[in-house]
Amino acid sequence: MTDLRPSSPLRVAIVGAGPAGIYAGNILSNAIAARSDGSTVEIDLFESLPAPYGLIRYGVAPDHPRIKGIVNSLHEMLDARGVDAERRTIRFLGNIEVGRDVSIDELQARYHAVVLATGAIRDAALRIPGVDLPGSYGAADFVSWFDGHPDVPRTWPLVDEQVAVIGNGNVALDVARILAKLPQDLRSTEVPDNVLAGLEASAVTDVHVFGRRGPADIKFTPIELRELGEVAGVDIIVDDADFAEVDPAAAGTNQLKIMLRTLNAWRDRPENRGESTGATRRLHLHFWHAPVEILGSDRVEKVRFERTAPGEDGSVSGTGAFVEYPITAVYRAVGYFGSPIVDVPFDDRRGVVPNDGGRVDGTPGVYATGWIKRGPVGLIGHTKSDATETIANLLEDADAGRLADPTETADILDLLAEREVEVTTWDGWLELDAHERALGAAHEHTRERVKVVPREEQVEISRSGALAR
Repeated sequence: MTDLRPSSPLRVAIVGAGPAGIYAGNILSNAIAARSDGSTVEIDLFESLPAPYGLIRYGVAPDHPRIKGIVNSLHEMLDARGVDAERRTIRFLGNIEVGRDVSIDELQARYHAVVLATGAIRDAALRIPGVDLPGSYGAADFVSWFDGHPDVPRTWPLVDEQVAVIGNGNVALDVARILAKLPQDLRSTEVPDNVLAGLEASAVTDVHVFGRRGPADIKFTPIELRELGEVAGVDIIVDDADFAEVDPAAAGTNQLKIMLRTLNAWRDRPENRGESTGATRRLHLHFWHAPVEILGSDRVEKVRFERTAPGEDGSVSGTGAFVEYPITAVYRAVGYFGSPIVDVPFDDRRGVVPNDGGRVDGTPGVYATGWIKRGPVGLIGHTKSDATETIANLLEDADAGRLADPTETADILDLLAEREVEVTTWDGWLELDAHERALGAAHEHTRERVKVVPREEQVEISRSGALAR
């Protein structure tokens, strides 16, 4: 049985400081604190970016203040363990790429267990001809740009009037809304200045969202859909023919009933009755459209779809009827996909680390949680239940003596210092957070914050401020 007493704490490394990693650390910390046997734990939270929060900071549209409110609870989980670093159970270590700056083997030598919570940040593949033409973009890349991710280009080519978003999930709606929204309505958000400038120069007039299934199979959430209809200066265009096979009363969940009522209400909006509203942009929702091919010689010129229809068993099949739209930019929002981690098993088909209840296959002492564990589906609540299962299995293994004791006792920071890795810390994040908030307060249009985008600038602010304390 692993000794978890104060003289020999359980040492755990968590790779990824998004919600999945932070929840796992918090659940583990609380589970150990609830024991009456004097058990203790030390958790190091490794993050490849200089700042914490993962997709909450870099994967949620900037005009979602309610969703971003989750940051407050994540902050408390990392900050409320004590006033000074010596008293914190969870230690944030940023700007560290596991697999490059430090290996999994080196972590295993210094910790009883390693938990992978790296999420899924790549676009899932859309396997149709023409998908690699210039003008065809992954939604994840566009989201990273408008969220100010430090490792993507600072500009985006918003030079097309007619654009398509392929997908019927929340990411597709985020992408469509940001493309269609008037830039002045984003000035009060934390959108980076370079992104705001890019959106102000945008040529987009019409955004077309295509789904392979019908309105009753959308993967949105009610709040996302309702917000879409509240975008100022943008008409919402729907086609009555797309609703022929839809019975709102037969919806299986209350959420779906709410969304179908919303969609049906839009059918009666002035713009769908042929009346002029004065809007300068339009957002078109197309259902029963399966993408077949992206057409063009040197770049995207059209997109070809096959009309689909529902089957009796709930499946969707092609009708043999095809339609082309003169669209010159395509955003593929068909899902996210995980990335492999050096020296860790990886399922290339599913984009996950193969595991059983969070225990990584064939790798004792290594665990997984969040999207890298189960794939990029579900909401924050699923992430919590994921972490609960994984941490329960980790503690079961610890109590059964199945975790190897660390063979290296030196702090991981010593090794990283030898390699001249510019590590950022929780105190450094507090400095960067305060700096971004000050930029927002000083802005012509008062904003909660203005994100610092360049990685090197984030690191400099974080490290210089933290060292000055």
